[in-house]
Amino acid sequence: MARYFLTGVAGFIAARVAELLLDAGHVVVGVDNLNDAYDVRMKDYRLGRLIDRKGFSFAKLDISDREELVNFFQSEVIESGEYNFEAVINLAARAGVRQSVENPWVYLDTNITGTLNLLELCRQYDINKFILASTSSLYGADAPLPTTEEANSDRPLQPYAASKKGAEVLAHSYHYLYGIDVTIFRYFTVYGPAGRPDMVMFRFAQWIHEGQKLKVNGDGEQSRGFTYVDDIARGTILGLRPLGYQVINLGGHETIKINELIKLFEEKIGQKADIEHRPAHPADMKTNWADVEKAEELLGWRPEVSLGEGIANLISWYQAERTWASQIITD
Repeated sequence: MARYFLTGVAGFIAARVAELLLDAGHVVVGVDNLNDAYDVRMKDYRLGRLIDRKGFSFAKLDISDREELVNFFQSEVIESGEYNFEAVINLAARAGVRQSVENPWVYLDTNITGTLNLLELCRQYDINKFILASTSSLYGADAPLPTTEEANSDRPLQPYAASKKGAEVLAHSYHYLYGIDVTIFRYFTVYGPAGRPDMVMFRFAQWIHEGQKLKVNGDGEQSRGFTYVDDIARGTILGLRPLGYQVINLGGHETIKINELIKLFEEKIGQKADIEHRPAHPADMKTNWADVEKAEELLGWRPEVSLGEGIANLISWYQAERTWASQIITD
């Protein structure tokens, strides 16, 4: 049994990581500020599935507030004598590519300052493993396909990706200066049950089920390599092993155009979409597709859940939770 400090625990990926760690008999101390970047009812749902589980504890706090974070460690962790965390798993982030264009400051606060605060705690309390969630958005507009970790990541297209690049660089500096073992995961588009409602997969499920306009930015010929949340969570946990300093892609093995994705949803739901095309958004990447050879080499990881299976799971979840999921705000 090990103890892990997991940030953003009410988030989509972190909640599933917490479930898998608890299933394995570990202790998870989870924190989240439960912000309203998207409909907080989804975060409440995920947290509700964790809150009564053996080995889990939760505190509402903001990792960008250094004083609040330090006080939590001192009063809730250090004084209890239970500060021997195996790792800090930093999956807290201000999410959303387009929102970051409108309010970049909050992204810098959470994604850069919050990461710095956590790295400082690792240094001060000799926590030798740090996992950081990063993003495939770092690869910008002209990434080679499939994209390896060595592709240029110095020209992000939005403040969100820029803030994640800053967090990566900070993590490297703490590895270099203090020997902290750092694993950075660049996630490619993640989906699954209880997924983010500002992302395309949840939106398509809701919009088609409820007969709402299905909004497509651009011509729908843009493509994504989608990754099922269980695969992402499993890969993240594999990254807890000692690796020195590594940046690793975790991404789907199947890419699909948005127009083809809509047809797949229509087939599985048994209902036609009412499509409305809108102008393409300048913050959106035209395509992404992960090269995951490094993850296979270092972690023995490859994605296992097919796109068809994953979408079926998402639709089944939506139908089971439709009473409240249909009310979730997606815009």
